[in-house]
Amino acid sequence: MSQESLPDVQATKPEVEVGLNRVGVTNVKKLVEVTRDDNRPLVFTAEFNVYVDLPSERKGIDMSRNMEVTNEVLDDLTREPVYRVEDLCAEIASRLLKRHDYTTRAEVEMEAEYMFRDQTPETKMETQGFADVCASAVANGDGVRKSIGARVTGTTACPCAQGMMQQEAAEKLAELGLDDNAIDEFFDEIPQAAHNQRSKSYLEVETDADVEVGLDRIIEVARDAMSSRVYNLAKRPDEHHMTRRMHENARFVEDVVREMAAGVVDEFDLPDDAVVTMTQENEESIHQHNAYSERVMTFGDLRAQLS
Repeated sequence: MSQESLPDVQATKPEVEVGLNRVGVTNVKKLVEVTRDDNRPLVFTAEFNVYVDLPSERKGIDMSRNMEVTNEVLDDLTREPVYRVEDLCAEIASRLLKRHDYTTRAEVEMEAEYMFRDQTPETKMETQGFADVCASAVANGDGVRKSIGARVTGTTACPCAQGMMQQEAAEKLAELGLDDNAIDEFFDEIPQAAHNQRSKSYLEVETDADVEVGLDRIIEVARDAMSSRVYNLAKRPDEHHMTRRMHENARFVEDVVREMAAGVVDEFDLPDDAVVTMTQENEESIHQHNAYSERVMTFGDLRAQLS
């Protein structure tokens, strides 16, 4: 039987006429190649979620079209290179909106693990780091908005615990005969102990389709917001560097989000209506819970608040 002779059940009316915000396919795995100038292309094993909205008078969407459009755009990469994964999502969303004539909104989400070259802080050995990349795009009658974000791992030291340890050390040093100046000099040179957390920073920027935001710069800002970066490879001098830096830069979970905010303003020149999402989650070492902090605001408000 031909496709034309088969019934189009999706186009019929549902028994309960309620419109739906998002209908589509999830966990679609695809290889994605992103072009880089003067360098080898990046190849991601990416996972896509692809949605459109559905009006109340229609029973279902044409589900296969979501897959067709995703495949078409990825196939086009062999002829027209894509330099940013968020632009890829934007192209898929735009084509979905055109292909489904009954929808008013199309949305694409993509997640992938991104490997990048890294160098240990003291021994200067070549290694690799990784980040979870999250890209998305929404297309509607007003145009296309896209976002690019990254989740990275680092470490933090607790300022509260460190303050208690420093007070105890100061009292002991005074008992041993050191004056206040000597004690202050000691603390300036030797940071005190604290309990530590493996930490995850997430930074995302949402903009209009024609704005360019660098993924590598997002990763750098997020990594530097924590007390210390971490590395896949670390010799003893590198371990000493990370431990010392962590305790020299003790930060609460709240501090990390604020450091990200300052880093975004220093590093990026974005339109005022760009939306910046910053989250931080610390896996506590001496508690059975995690600590969490978040801020979402426009770049214009963020810049004004920090000016």
